[in-house]
Amino acid sequence: MIARWIAAVSMVFALAAPAAERPPNVLFIMADDFGWRDPGCFGSTFHRTPNLDKLAARGVKFTQAYAANPLCSPTRSSIMTGLWPARTGITAPACHVPQVVMEKKLSPGSPNVRVLVANSVTRLSTDYVTLPEILKSAGYRTGHFGKWHLGPEPYSPLQHGFDVDFPHSPGPGPAGSYVAPWRFPPALGIDSKEGEHIEDRVSSEVVKFIRENKDRPFYANYWQFSVHAPYDAKDELVAKYRKLADPNNPQRNPVYAAMVESLDDGVGRVLAALDECGIADRTIVVYFSDNGGVSWPGKDAENGMHKSERFQADMKSPPTSNLPLRNGKASLYEGGVREPCIVVWPGVTKPGTVNETVIQSIDWMPTLLEMAGVPLPAAVKPDGLSIVPAIKGGTLAREAVFTHFPHDTPASGQHPGTSVRRGDWKLIRLFAGNEDGSDLLELYNLKDDLGETRNLAAEKPDLARELNALIDGFLKETGAVIPKLNPAYKAGGAAASAAKADDPLRGWTARGCEGATKGDALAVTGKGPAPFLGFAAGTKGPGSIRLRARSTRGGAGKVEWIPSGAKQTDARSVPFTLPPGGWHDVAVDLPADAAIGILRVYLPAQEQVVEVDRIELKAGKARSWDF
Repeated sequence: MIARWIAAVSMVFALAAPAAERPPNVLFIMADDFGWRDPGCFGSTFHRTPNLDKLAARGVKFTQAYAANPLCSPTRSSIMTGLWPARTGITAPACHVPQVVMEKKLSPGSPNVRVLVANSVTRLSTDYVTLPEILKSAGYRTGHFGKWHLGPEPYSPLQHGFDVDFPHSPGPGPAGSYVAPWRFPPALGIDSKEGEHIEDRVSSEVVKFIRENKDRPFYANYWQFSVHAPYDAKDELVAKYRKLADPNNPQRNPVYAAMVESLDDGVGRVLAALDECGIADRTIVVYFSDNGGVSWPGKDAENGMHKSERFQADMKSPPTSNLPLRNGKASLYEGGVREPCIVVWPGVTKPGTVNETVIQSIDWMPTLLEMAGVPLPAAVKPDGLSIVPAIKGGTLAREAVFTHFPHDTPASGQHPGTSVRRGDWKLIRLFAGNEDGSDLLELYNLKDDLGETRNLAAEKPDLARELNALIDGFLKETGAVIPKLNPAYKAGGAAASAAKADDPLRGWTARGCEGATKGDALAVTGKGPAPFLGFAAGTKGPGSIRLRARSTRGGAGKVEWIPSGAKQTDARSVPFTLPPGGWHDVAVDLPADAAIGILRVYLPAQEQVVEVDRIELKAGKARSWDF
């Protein structure tokens, strides 16, 4: 495959050239699930990241850098190919599953599924020309270290242009723990030292590669396993952050903070190797993340994969908070796609600068090639742009960036959708999000409303239509898989419909309010100062509750529970905010340390109607109510 385009590369570097004449080295470091506000240099007051902070002081921070997808494999594919995931069809992190799916299409679904979503491609095809292939053809030594998650043999890094691959594992990461003994497939023969963190080992392999290739140009991917699940860390670091945790700080999870420190230690180890070898002044360094931080409670994340057996008490708090950004990983809102980004280009980037240019992960291929002085093969047409003008302080000639996520992710409350960002404006289209099956539009001004709390689609219909037309063009041009209303959807069946007619509250009790069926939802109208829906849960804690609701103005609410056999004075509660306009999914963690007796959901229905579509309770046995 490479032979078809290698002739288009006009410059082959002489490895014996004097150091001053050699092209720059490229070190691309990428974290997994690392949120925009997780590094200290991006605002965290809890996490300790001295090495990332020093790196930022040497170069430029991009504060509006976006992943092409709110989940890992699609973003990784976009970096390797410069193509939108909508084009490649890799739209979900399914590249470790046994099934080889190379054709993008809709999933057939079942009568219980309201919206048909995409069936993601599960391997990065070797038909695509990748960044390491191009750099390798230009004389670079190439190495991949850490997480790949774009397919096993014959779709591994070794088939995509890398000379070296460690640990050569196709999955999301080691099983069980990040602290040795970790579990990789036995056939890989990966040894470890008791208590060694995975980032200690992987960064040491990067250091070895740097030392072996210090006299020739190299491109190294250090794609960290951290801070993805499993949530585990060095005992001494967890103890350290337990003492530092502030209950008033939204970032307060000591296990996650300990993982962040090990992540930062790995960065420091690799950067020190550049200094040791005397090549820091001719090595381009990029730091990025594949998607936003996990901002929902750890025990609910990814079907329990985030649960830490050793640190269950610590994991009652969400791993991190992306505030002021909304939501997190697996979401089209800013918390799911805006990433910490640092670029150091010795002799070019001005130390300690901040750049607000909007960039996206599809830009890295053309950007790094231009920085390295390697021409893009004529047959390769990336969707991304070179951001070299922005790195040098200029502007980019691009109208908009897009994110296509044609999947449901219950943990984050995300429904299948596509977003477009143009200037300060962002439009999210949720496929079949309205009751009649039409698409729901959410319009936000990120300059005035970074937290995406005010949907302005109804106030600015012309702008919403204009941005929606851009989404139409993007979906058509990329051949994207577009979710649609399932024609076979049974809406719960005849028995469910009869039950709703007999009891619109589905077993809940209305207090200080009235509840009546409105279409496929429960319309709650307040009749007192504290309207709520109550239910005799009778289940074990802790747990979580999620509700899908909407109201014109939104407002503050809370979930309250009374332990079994306790008095009202023993009630505990957790607040939540329902954003205004459109359907919103609200998730609330219930850190109940005893059995939950009475459960109450207080809604902001004092002066408005609040429509409730669904309530899900995960505590003991999971239950759900569709209204």
